[in-house]
Amino acid sequence: MHTPGSSVAGYGLLLVVQIVFVIVFGFFTDYSKELLPKNVTGIGLEASHGAAEEKYLPKYPHFQDIHVMIFIGFAFLMTFLKRYGFSASGLNLLVGALVIQWAIIMRGCYEMEDGRIPLSLDNLIGADIAAAAVLISMGALLGRTTPMQLLIMGIFEIAIFAANEYLQLDLMKVADVGGSITVHAFGAYFGLAVSFVMRPSKENAKAGPMEGSSYSSDITAMIGTIFLWIFWPSFNSALVDGADQERAIINTYLSLAGATVTTFAISALVSHEKKFDMVHVQNSTLAGGVAVGSICNLMIHPFGALLVGVIAGVISVLGYRFLTPAMLSGGLRLSDTCGVNNLHGMPALLSAIFSAIYASMATTETYGSSLTTIFPAMAPAVNSTMGGHESEEFVIGGFGRTAAKQGAYQLLAILLTVLIAIVGGLFTGLVLRCNLFGAVLPARHQFLDDPWWNVEPLETTVESVVTVPRAGPPPVAVTSKQVPFIILKADIIFKRAKKRFSK
Repeated sequence: MHTPGSSVAGYGLLLVVQIVFVIVFGFFTDYSKELLPKNVTGIGLEASHGAAEEKYLPKYPHFQDIHVMIFIGFAFLMTFLKRYGFSASGLNLLVGALVIQWAIIMRGCYEMEDGRIPLSLDNLIGADIAAAAVLISMGALLGRTTPMQLLIMGIFEIAIFAANEYLQLDLMKVADVGGSITVHAFGAYFGLAVSFVMRPSKENAKAGPMEGSSYSSDITAMIGTIFLWIFWPSFNSALVDGADQERAIINTYLSLAGATVTTFAISALVSHEKKFDMVHVQNSTLAGGVAVGSICNLMIHPFGALLVGVIAGVISVLGYRFLTPAMLSGGLRLSDTCGVNNLHGMPALLSAIFSAIYASMATTETYGSSLTTIFPAMAPAVNSTMGGHESEEFVIGGFGRTAAKQGAYQLLAILLTVLIAIVGGLFTGLVLRCNLFGAVLPARHQFLDDPWWNVEPLETTVESVVTVPRAGPPPVAVTSKQVPFIILKADIIFKRAKKRFSK
């Protein structure tokens, strides 16, 4: 039977892309200078080896934690769809593996030395974080695209992501160590823009029968939530060191805890039956990690971390309860399968607002010598007439920013990021909508593994569960509607036999 997954042309193209990556890595990458062998002997060799270990090995635990988040946390979190588990976990691995290589190349274009991209553990951490943005976008489109469309989206998105990241962190010097602005906001609104272009028709602008979850699929999704919850402090603190890193871990942990308790309370309050909703628990409990991302290394006080988490939990649950259904059923017809706007988008906006507030209050009395480390553009501008020298590094707006200006740049960063993400997503959606890349996936193939994986057909699976084996003649297939009646009849017969036996 012909299905959208039966064409081999796209997978042949995928193999070609991988070969191109091999060639690019062969000609344009190398280990960073710190990782190359040194021509030293004796005591100098031992000292050099010890210094290298002290500098680079402590980063590996953070890299490992983020790796687990990308390939286990995100993967299992998206397995909540009852018939899309293979695709949610399998395509997460495929897309992640592809875009990590592409992210190393694209991000490396802004860090090249002597025509080559230097590779270190920091590059791998940055590539994993970039992959998170693509997987967030994937969540908005989950179940409504072909595998090739997801891969093509990842190629386009990483190229735009790397440019925006360079603009925000290197040229504008905004504070965003947890990636709330450059990763979460970008990934959420890029994915929603693509989803808008590929939105369903008016007659299909409602949740279909396969778009829901089952008891077992919700349990596997909860596994992803727990992994993400545990390792989120590492995600937010991987790009800083020392006291900044420890503050980032503490603030993220407290924000997650506050968001979790708030999520359970608000979920029960806003649900129809006053019970917990698994959708809220799986997602909104993580909103605190997103909301504190841009400020996790700042002096926000433990009270501030908890407050941010509580606010994030409230807006995330309310978003899932009211905003997501309204976006789908309203004039927008905007489908957001995983609710990335509620988990990543709105909490990221909240984080950017708080970053502007805290940046505008930053002083040397509060931060000491670390002020210019956290906010590099607030370093005094060097005046060459006073015996100094002007920095060769270009910064938009120049050095010597006041705290108020730094706060304004934080707000400008989120506005530009959302704008770039939306424009880039709309363009990518138009590309994916072309017939060359499969256009819009028909409703009959959405939220199903069957078109892409070797699985038992849905009809066969249902019949196999309710087939009664018999000796002699062929098995008699029983429809699913007859199963409750058969079970009830057997129970009545058993009770009668037990009653007679007791007499």
